[in-house]
Amino acid sequence: MKRILIGLIAVAVLAAGGWFGFNLYVQHRATAEVEAAFEQIRSGGGKASHGKVAFDLTSRTLTVEDIVVEPAEQPQAHIKIASIKGTGVRQADEARFSADGIEISGFEVALDEVGPGKLKVSYKVPQLTMRDYAGPTHAANAPASGSLIDMYRFVLDQYASIAASSVTAPTLSIAFDAGKGAGGSGEMIYSGLAIQKLGQGKIDAMKADRAAFTINVPQPGKADKLTGEISDIIINDFDSTAIAAALDPRKANDDSYHRVYGQMSSGAYVVTSTLGMRMQVDGIAVTDIAVQPSKFRLAEILALLPADRSVLPTPAQSREMMEKVAAFYDGLRVGKIEIGTMSMTTPQGTPRLRAIRYQAGELALEGLDAPTPQGQVKMERFALKSLSLANLLRWAAGLTTPGQAPSPDQMLGLFRVLEGVEIKGVVSPYKNTRQLITIDTASLNWGQLVGSIPSKASLVVKMVTPTDPTNPTQRALTMAGVDKLAIDLDLGAAWTESSGAFALAPATLDLGNLAKAQASLALANVPRDVFSLSPAQVMGQARQIEAGAIELSLRDSGVVDLVVAQFARIQNVSRDAARGAIVEMIRAQGEKVAASNLDAKAAVDAIASFVATSGQTVTIKLTPLGKVPVLQLMDALNSEPIVALAQFRIEASTGL
Repeated sequence: MKRILIGLIAVAVLAAGGWFGFNLYVQHRATAEVEAAFEQIRSGGGKASHGKVAFDLTSRTLTVEDIVVEPAEQPQAHIKIASIKGTGVRQADEARFSADGIEISGFEVALDEVGPGKLKVSYKVPQLTMRDYAGPTHAANAPASGSLIDMYRFVLDQYASIAASSVTAPTLSIAFDAGKGAGGSGEMIYSGLAIQKLGQGKIDAMKADRAAFTINVPQPGKADKLTGEISDIIINDFDSTAIAAALDPRKANDDSYHRVYGQMSSGAYVVTSTLGMRMQVDGIAVTDIAVQPSKFRLAEILALLPADRSVLPTPAQSREMMEKVAAFYDGLRVGKIEIGTMSMTTPQGTPRLRAIRYQAGELALEGLDAPTPQGQVKMERFALKSLSLANLLRWAAGLTTPGQAPSPDQMLGLFRVLEGVEIKGVVSPYKNTRQLITIDTASLNWGQLVGSIPSKASLVVKMVTPTDPTNPTQRALTMAGVDKLAIDLDLGAAWTESSGAFALAPATLDLGNLAKAQASLALANVPRDVFSLSPAQVMGQARQIEAGAIELSLRDSGVVDLVVAQFARIQNVSRDAARGAIVEMIRAQGEKVAASNLDAKAAVDAIASFVATSGQTVTIKLTPLGKVPVLQLMDALNSEPIVALAQFRIEASTGL
């Protein structure tokens, strides 16, 4: 029994000795592997050092302390890590390893003179935890070119090679300094950072509970300091491989779209200025952000940035930059943007905007409520339709020649930037009076550009405006007691290239309490070349245009009584006498016209009947009796109106 006991003790002692010996061997090997990784950095010309390395075989925990790395490549980076601790470390093969968890403490990165702007940036993460980590055993060699784009591509490639079920960090701080007189300096601190399911360069979800920032803004006179915070930042479906594709020269001909973000959103956003401004946004949401590698060429934009920002670019350089940025935006697609209620507190008051929305090329501002010296201005909706930011930049690039006024063609280039404007629900003070202008709807749309000129357009306006007693053209209205005008305008015009037809229809002007007028006009043989900015070319091509059918109608809602009352006041007679006198003048003039054109007598009689009885509608139709060249018709109307009308069959009628 004693021998057995002694034997067991001997086995235990030998096993313990073997265990400790093996553990020391494993720790020695772990230290050698870590040192080999650091030697790889040093062999490339960089600096790399570390402190204590420990490996516990039982828990398979590897700890490396006091890491300092300074790569040789530009931009010069300084990396410090107080400690890296990996638990459950396993090596799947020669190229990759995994760990149940990795904890990093005291992580700091400083970048000096990043890019042409020589920006200084530093990142600090006091504590970072990764779960179910997998990644390469050895870091790849950083690019030796010193190119910022190459460095971005390298980082994205390394990022795509790692995976983790979750990554958390209580705080992340970013500080930047763009130098004096440039972009200023500042700091942003994120708190409550968390990432879910990282792998193959993609992230299912990211969130930050809060981001607080401070920015020092250099400017002439008194410098400004902005402070603020953003809450509940959430990013879903992030894919870094889309950015990598845009930075890859081999993808220069890739016209497909690669989605970068599925959705981004945030809660309240507040920013305060030391100059007395405070802005608040209730929330922001952006969906479906994608890039097109053939156009989204970030490298070309960075190459245009000046090395010395104190030297102003020449007009040619500015145009080139704007053209490149326009092409850059051509390669960016955003599905939808929604910005919640915005308010801005200033010494002059607090304007508010309920929402900003962007979708399918339409940018809309909704629910404006803003103070002005004359009173509060409200607007329910303002929208720009089919807006192209890229075309806006191209248009602006053509206006950058100092001392040279834009040409008409350059100004008309604005029609390529968007295809319409809409305003709804406006209530605004009228001058310094207590009266209000109200706009129910004002909408202008255009399209079918021929060069820079639209060949199709429509205008709809529905509004009420006070009459102005100080305006001579409105004095008759105010004297008659008309204190406001209700205007309802509907105008549409379009050219059809295949037939050469041009139509103005419908054209309606409803003045509510006065009258409603309608008109339609048709032209034939309208050539494409008439849409030109050259007066000589327009006149030359206009000779081909022929007049078509014309129809005019006018419904009386009070305008006849207004004219009669004004005439009675001037002539100092009764209203009945004034009405009779006006009818007689119309008939007398009609007799002269009828002597040359019997059809015209019907029109004159209809107009006389329209004046004789209030509340009627008069309609006049003119149909060409043959080919009627428009230019000849216009000349005849100026010199011999009766001869001009003789070229048409005239039909007229009145009715209630």
